[in-house]
Parts: sequence; C-alpha cells; structure tokens
Amino acid sequence: MTTKLQQAFSNLRASGRKGVVPYITAGDPDLETTYQLLVAMARAGATAIELGVPFSDPAADGPVIQRACERALARGVKLNGVLEVAGRAAAATGVPIVIFSYLNPLLRHGLDRLAQDAADAGLAGVLVTDLPAEAAHGFSQALQRRGLDLVSLVAPTSTEQRIAQIAQTATGFLYAISVTGVTGARQQLSADAGALLSRIRRVTQLPVAVGFGVSNAEQARAAWSQGADAVIVGSAIVKKIEEFGAQAPAEVERFVRELVAAQAVEA
Repeated sequence: MTTKLQQAFSNLRASGRKGVVPYITAGDPDLETTYQLLVAMARAGATAIELGVPFSDPAADGPVIQRACERALARGVKLNGVLEVAGRAAAATGVPIVIFSYLNPLLRHGLDRLAQDAADAGLAGVLVTDLPAEAAHGFSQALQRRGLDLVSLVAPTSTEQRIAQIAQTATGFLYAISVTGVTGARQQLSADAGALLSRIRRVTQLPVAVGFGVSNAEQARAAWSQGADAVIVGSAIVKKIEEFGAQAPAEVERFVRELVAAQAVEA
C-alpha cells in the first residue's frame, strides 16, 4: 500500500521538484482559523503540512511556538479538536497532513486509538518529537497497518548507527534537524545540515526534509542544494499567525507560495 506521504514525495521526484512542508500549531489563534490556514497552505502548493498538537512543555520548540501552544491551550484546544480540524482540511484539500506532537498527549489518548482515529480522519501520519527509536516499533506498526506513516527526527548529534536505527521504524520521510537546539528562525542555514544529509543518505533511501531554522526562500534553496527533498518551515509561519491573527491565512498563503516558487530561481 502506497501511503499519502510516499505518493507525495514520489510525485515530487517524478516532476524533478523539491518540497515545502509548513508547520502550524493547531488552535492558534482558534480552530476555525487553523482550518483556513490549512486550506490556504494547501492552495499555495505545500507538499504536506505538519499540524502541531499544543502542549504545555514543548521542550524542542523556541519561544515563537511555545507562545502559540500557550495561546491554543488557553482556548481549551485538545487532541480531539486537532484531529477533527485536520480531518476536515485533509478531505477538502487532498494534501497530506501529519500530526506533530509530543508523546504525552498521545499516550493519554492511547497510541492504538490514535492510529485508528488519525486513519479515520484521513490523515497521512504522525510525528512524535520525543518518542525514542527503541520504543517506536509498536506505534509504527499500528500506523502502517492503517496506511499511515511514522515520521521521525534525526539530529546532527545522531551517529550513523543511530540514524539507521531510527530509519528502521520511520516511514514517509525523515525530519533532519539542521542545528542542535530548539526551533526558531535563524539568519542562515546551519553548516551542519549538509553533513547530516550526507550521513542520512548513507543508511536510508527515505526522503529527507530539513527543518529547525529554515525561515525564508534563500535558506530553502540552500537546503535543497545540499540534497534535501523538502524543507520544513514552522516558526516563521507561526510568527505571522501571531502577528496577523484571524487575518493570517492570506499572509501565510502568500509566504508559502514564495517558498514554493523559490525553486524556479534555484533551477
């Protein structure tokens, strides 16, 4: 069975293009605006979309996404609401949507139940930031049985042995963290990104998307030129949502279009 993410990256390769995977936090500023943002980013040409589940202690995230989580939690946004809005957007757009979460909210929901609920909603997969590779096999299998992918993180500090271990349970694509630290916009793409991509390529054929610190077209082109199949852009988008609120969908759509169009300049 070909999954939604596998098909999306296969289509990219067949067209000779690179991908853009935007991230937003669900419920910021509210769930209805989240739906409009998802539709807008799909319309702008996103390859896939990561939808963050708000969490009280997002240790891997910088201040921009931390504040987004705080705003969403203050509105009472929970996992069931995230799944509902993601399902509506997936049905409306056909673009793969990946739930991005820390482990604790998923454990409270139940991992097998989550896999079924995500499949019922028509989602593409799940990324769990703090799920160790040693504990990922069962959840990966539960997702695969339902045609969903488990997207996993690889850090610059990961050894090749560790990368190979992560790749054994990951499907869909690997999320390559471009820099040691937390999410957030940076002035330039980390020099670590190219070296990490090379090490990943030595042990797996999975598509690789580079994130953490990719915030503009120039940095996206740098990641693509170093061999990334896609870039993941989060904090720069969430910052626009923080600034524009309910009017953010138009601004975010324009920004994602610029990222997608950056390939023409690179080519």
